[in-house]
Amino acid sequence: MKAVVVVEPNRVEVLEISKPESGPYEVLAKNKIAALCNATDRKLIEGHFPGVNQYPLVLGHEGVAVVEAVGSKVRNMKVGDHVIGGLLGEFGRSDYHGGWGGFCEYVIVHDHDAMVEDGVANAENGWFESCEIQTVVDADIPFEEAALLCTWREVYGGIGDFNLQAGDNILIFGAGPVGLSFVKFTRTLGINWIGVVEPNVSRHDKIKSMGADQVFLPSEVPSIQKQRQPLDAVIDAVGNEAIVNLSLPLLKLGGSMCIYGVLANDTISVNKSLAPYNFNLYVHQWPTRFRERAAQKPLCQWIREGKLKASDFVTHRFPLEQINAALEAGKTGQVIKCLLTY
Repeated sequence: MKAVVVVEPNRVEVLEISKPESGPYEVLAKNKIAALCNATDRKLIEGHFPGVNQYPLVLGHEGVAVVEAVGSKVRNMKVGDHVIGGLLGEFGRSDYHGGWGGFCEYVIVHDHDAMVEDGVANAENGWFESCEIQTVVDADIPFEEAALLCTWREVYGGIGDFNLQAGDNILIFGAGPVGLSFVKFTRTLGINWIGVVEPNVSRHDKIKSMGADQVFLPSEVPSIQKQRQPLDAVIDAVGNEAIVNLSLPLLKLGGSMCIYGVLANDTISVNKSLAPYNFNLYVHQWPTRFRERAAQKPLCQWIREGKLKASDFVTHRFPLEQINAALEAGKTGQVIKCLLTY
């Protein structure tokens, strides 16, 4: 089967690799649509995603697939089901390493609930923490929306991790898929005021259409302190430690600095003298799986109600074989979310 492989840092190829076989608690599913993750996939390709340093690796962790074969102990999935969170399943069974391995023609999905019920949700039986968010998606959810649920569930879960509340005033740095999702979701959940900092002026109208009250250039950040009362929270949806110290003077007493974007550096330098005496620092570098899984239900309801559409986020589509063209397009600043088709 075809797979997107980072052969070595900054070298991506579509290669033929062995088709996986499903184990007793696993299903084999054929991919329909996958989505590039601008931040994580880029860091994996460039060779500086924290904790990942073995190549070649199979890329991808966002996609929707259709179940074709079911293991003997699977009880919660069946042939024909639409599933998300599928990975290559190469752990210990392949010469390739895991960049999560979702950009393949076929992926493996675990029946997490059955493994928990049978007391085998452990590494000895092939379970790992991502199994918890490998789930069935109702068939009435379109494939493109299902693929984007992988991003949307993480962001919705992040709102819970950051303890954001209706009526809060927040500022978001970055208007990629994550930043725009934060805007859309927090507006829907009743946040009072939403500001966004985004250097790409071509995205400013899109940001406002998602529900932001004001959009700022990075050079305008100091003026926010003069214009606004201190903020309840600032969200770094980029992954840049400089944003922390730039944001601290904007927080109210007891406010929160919320880092969502993955930081490449091992350390964070925080100048606490810039902040109020009491403030919270949240570092969300990995999804909280139970929140991510629970997010699927309300998000699917928003999709059914027309409040959440893939078309608001997807700007580009490429066949899997044109992965390098997709990656090049991502460097132009014009891509919000890019889908890969099989």
